[in-house]
Amino acid sequence: MALRTDDIGFGGLRLTQDTDFFCYGTDAVMLADFASSGRFRNVIDLGTNNGVIPIILSSLSEAEELVGVELQPEAAVLAEKNVSDNGLADRIKIVNADVLDLPGMLPKASFEAVTMNPPYFPMGGGLLTEEQLKRTARHEVTASLSDFVKCAAYLLADRGALYMIHRPSRLADIFSACLSEKLEPKRMRMIVPHAGDQPNLVLLECRKRGGRELKILPELAVYKADGTYTDEVKSIYRK
Repeated sequence: MALRTDDIGFGGLRLTQDTDFFCYGTDAVMLADFASSGRFRNVIDLGTNNGVIPIILSSLSEAEELVGVELQPEAAVLAEKNVSDNGLADRIKIVNADVLDLPGMLPKASFEAVTMNPPYFPMGGGLLTEEQLKRTARHEVTASLSDFVKCAAYLLADRGALYMIHRPSRLADIFSACLSEKLEPKRMRMIVPHAGDQPNLVLLECRKRGGRELKILPELAVYKADGTYTDEVKSIYRK
């Protein structure tokens, strides 16, 4: 275990990370910012890793209850440490569980919003890493994209919101899975490394039993030509 503690901003929040796991990146911050546009009483994050998304949302949203679900015990313990170290135990709860088991653990339609940054690659896709922990984080080893979406649909109340970040190459799979669970895509934003590049990430908001209207937002460029963050990304990081 190789621990590192970072000041992540957002009102002085700090995050201890195990560099043997995946450390959080811009995708987690962008997802938390995207989800903060809504006003919800409670939010559950599926695949929370070290708890970064609920912890950031504790600063960006007024949600009274934030829950992070993490399969890997080591990551769940670290998430609980981060919640405690930031004095957030009264608002954030970490659950060490598989998304496949949540329907038997949590009440149906009990959340107003779900966030998730699920494994990007299906089994057989992408380059596998040697470490099992990292392979589980990047690839659909234990639960598929459809499993995550089904879990989100189970947990969401009607008109509740699902916020997801994923790869544009999986959009057909994402739309198919969401629509089959009555999760209607409502807002979508492509993320590009630099202006004019092909998108490498996509933010998507769906509403359970929502109306049929999808709004395409302007693309978000992460870096300027000199390799520094764009002004919008600096704003997202609250810098």
